[in-house]
Amino acid sequence: MLFSTPFISTGKIRKGTKGDTPVTFVRAEFNNVALGDSSKVTVSSEGTAKYNFTSSFDFTSEGTNTLDDLAHKPVFLTVFEVLPKEKKQKEEKTVILGQAVVDLLPLLEGECTFEIMTPLHPIIGSPLENLRPGAKCCLEVTVSVSEALLTTAQILGGNLVKVTLEAAYSVPEIFGTTGPPQNYMVGLQLPTIGEKDCAIFFKNGTLKLGGEKEYVPRPKKWPIANILAPGAQYIPDSFITGGPFVEEDGELNCPEDKDFRNQAETLKKRIVWDFESRCYLDPPAVANFQKRIADCRFWPVEITRVPVAPVSKGKSTKVDKGDDDGQVFFHGVAYVNMVPLLYPGVKRIRGAFRVYPYLDGPVYEKTKCLFSLFHDVGHQNKLGNVPGINSPLAKPILTKIVKEEKPPREKDTVRKLSSIKSQSSDNPLEGEVPLYQNAEGQQYVEAGTYLLLEIELEKALVPKRLPEELASRVKEMIPPRPALVRRTGGAQKAVDDYHAQIQNIATAILEEYHKMFGKELTSGKDLDNQTLENHKCQLNYELNCSGKYFAFKEQLKVKHSFKKKKKSFEEFIFLVSCLLFAFGSTYPLKTAAVATSTTSEQLRLFAYEAQVNEDFPLATVYYEERLVRDNQNLEHWLDYGSFCLLTNDILKAQECFRKALSLNQTNIDSLLLCGLVAIMLEHYEEAEIFFEDATCLEPTNVVAWTLLGLFYEIQNNDIRMEMAFHEAAKQLNARLAKEKSTAETVDVEGKLESSLTALGVVIASPSKGDIPQGEFMDLECQHSLHSKGSRMQVCSVTGHHFYLSGNHAEAKECYERTLSFVVDAAEMHFIYLRLGSIYLEEGENEKAKNTYLLACKKSPSCLTWLGVGIACYRLEELTEAEDALSEANAMNNYNAEVWAYLTLVCLKVSLQLPTDKAPSRLKLKDEALLKEIHMVQDMVGFGDPSF
Repeated sequence: MLFSTPFISTGKIRKGTKGDTPVTFVRAEFNNVALGDSSKVTVSSEGTAKYNFTSSFDFTSEGTNTLDDLAHKPVFLTVFEVLPKEKKQKEEKTVILGQAVVDLLPLLEGECTFEIMTPLHPIIGSPLENLRPGAKCCLEVTVSVSEALLTTAQILGGNLVKVTLEAAYSVPEIFGTTGPPQNYMVGLQLPTIGEKDCAIFFKNGTLKLGGEKEYVPRPKKWPIANILAPGAQYIPDSFITGGPFVEEDGELNCPEDKDFRNQAETLKKRIVWDFESRCYLDPPAVANFQKRIADCRFWPVEITRVPVAPVSKGKSTKVDKGDDDGQVFFHGVAYVNMVPLLYPGVKRIRGAFRVYPYLDGPVYEKTKCLFSLFHDVGHQNKLGNVPGINSPLAKPILTKIVKEEKPPREKDTVRKLSSIKSQSSDNPLEGEVPLYQNAEGQQYVEAGTYLLLEIELEKALVPKRLPEELASRVKEMIPPRPALVRRTGGAQKAVDDYHAQIQNIATAILEEYHKMFGKELTSGKDLDNQTLENHKCQLNYELNCSGKYFAFKEQLKVKHSFKKKKKSFEEFIFLVSCLLFAFGSTYPLKTAAVATSTTSEQLRLFAYEAQVNEDFPLATVYYEERLVRDNQNLEHWLDYGSFCLLTNDILKAQECFRKALSLNQTNIDSLLLCGLVAIMLEHYEEAEIFFEDATCLEPTNVVAWTLLGLFYEIQNNDIRMEMAFHEAAKQLNARLAKEKSTAETVDVEGKLESSLTALGVVIASPSKGDIPQGEFMDLECQHSLHSKGSRMQVCSVTGHHFYLSGNHAEAKECYERTLSFVVDAAEMHFIYLRLGSIYLEEGENEKAKNTYLLACKKSPSCLTWLGVGIACYRLEELTEAEDALSEANAMNNYNAEVWAYLTLVCLKVSLQLPTDKAPSRLKLKDEALLKEIHMVQDMVGFGDPSF
């Protein structure tokens, strides 16, 4: 394929060596090959030179100019000035004014032609350095190819890898700036075409002494030597931006590593490269790259130091005299965890990676690599004649993790495997050469050396589903419920009309009463009960005789046919309540207290109370009552669905959670609970969508990431499980750091568990193993030990544990300790209930009474008032007991125990009421309480002991 690159139409040259209108020409170079020179052009007075110069080179898939070469090598355009000939000068002289670079990367992105205005960077000593401020020299360049280099399939399926080596920090102290020059090199390998590997070398690192930190942002450099202009070594629009070390993907990113990182990157010696190398991966190579990361997560990145020896002319060098001259020094290796590149949507990893001595055994064990990049090219490195970056000459020395196209020589293989075996066993093999210890490489470990590098992909290896796609999938599974349209002639209007009719009739009756007895009312005398009763009888007689009674009755009649007796009774109660409400709102009585209806929060408390006491039918009644009152409230559906999960009614729970999600499709709790139910029903694809959508909507939600990790653990997807747990740990660390910076005392211990409990479920992993979720669970527990709120929470949870296990003495001690804290623990309601019951068991009735009264003050319920009533009854405070039991009965008149103690109170005060039959009708199960009632009946001499 023929390139027309570059075509230089115009150049702006501001100044030459011998004047303002110099004679110049341009030389184009690519891959260390000169492509040609332009004609000599005189720069105009305006500083413009029109070269109209075209050069070209051939592209081959395998040869000197490959896709890899186009990816990481630019075209160099060097501008020369032709000096005037002096006397007796045979040949004309030239000097270099500057150099420009043209990045060919757009050709790998599918473009066939592009134009750029590339700056002309002056070389040292060039007159272009002395231009006035704001003046800029540049070349107008057009690059074109006869046809696209890559097909559409190759563009979509291929990828581009960018490897940036920033520096090696905290290098051994033996590294010095004095002495013979050294070539500091780093190398790694990547697949490029199919299963063929390509070596990437970064050479000529600059050793710097400590004292200041590398500034950011700073430009990245081309990994190419012998660039003439200092400004031309920088890749256009490509910078090292750095970032917080705690957000890195490598090692040494924990808070405890902060001091070491600061010292290493500020005070200690370092080797700086700042090079970026690129490598094109065709579709088969992308699949191979992905498979090799999955098979072996660690990738070896080697580092070495090689003395730079001058090349002798005309004589054989020391390289030819023996194999020892090809030896590399200070050979180390860093193990880069490449697994994050398999996380959905991840295109970049950047971090610090510790350097270890290069030993065949450990390297093979961690990376499955049998050969080193530097062992076979050490003599070339020593001379500084390293094959070009990504050069095909380096490919035969590269490792094949899975297979080798050609098997290595038998002698070399035996030597390698013997070395590996000797390093993995405690006893050396018989007749084996002692293991070579890399003493120089060990100095990296002692100094704490680490490489800071970045690997970036143009496209993620595993695409991540977009939030829009996830939202669309959720919408397909659960269509949103439209908001209810309030009808003008609906039920509310009927009730309002009924209230208005009642008010009109009441007004008419009062007018009749005033006509008949108005004089007596205005006399100022108080009317006794007998007089009022006479007035009532006379009014009824007058209304019946006049026919007004029947007229009023017809106006209040509701046109409805009652088909069922139970429904008729319920509707009668509703109509009577409407009557009382309308009459009370029109003519309020000053002495009458207005009764308030039970709120939704009270119903939730009653339901949860019954749920904890395992009275599931009663809890169901309360949960359904909340839905009847307001079925558009998302929390009502979530609470009822969580209760259904507890009772193992999975399908009912699914219905509730889906209805909650239909009300609000961005609610995190609804999404997570729908995902949990989908797992229980083995609808794994739906579960993944729900969990992914939750993490997209709220990326900082620790619970969402944890549940996603548990889901992948069930699926045996170790890579994605690690990704989810790592993200959960990251978000939890960020939350803890924020809480610490604001100096807040927060209960962190059990944060994840309490969040899941708030969702109505408890998740337990069957086996933790060596997985990252322990990382953030340990952080929570460590933080909890230093938190007063956490100690209080631990006391309350421990008390519940002892209470449920029957150890009431220990539970009592834990509950009392919990109450001693100034701040209330979670679920204080049940602490009061259980502590009060323990006091009643032990006969400490006064303490029981006070404890239950505290519960009544904070969250009154039937059980709290029942506890007060029982304690007062045991203390012989019968009047207070009756009042408390009446309150309990008002909140739940189906509680058999309340009726039983009301019966005892009535028997004790010799009040003969039919309450003694209520416990039997409600099926009281407490035999001891039944015996006590029988005993009191026998003692007072009345009551029905037969029930």
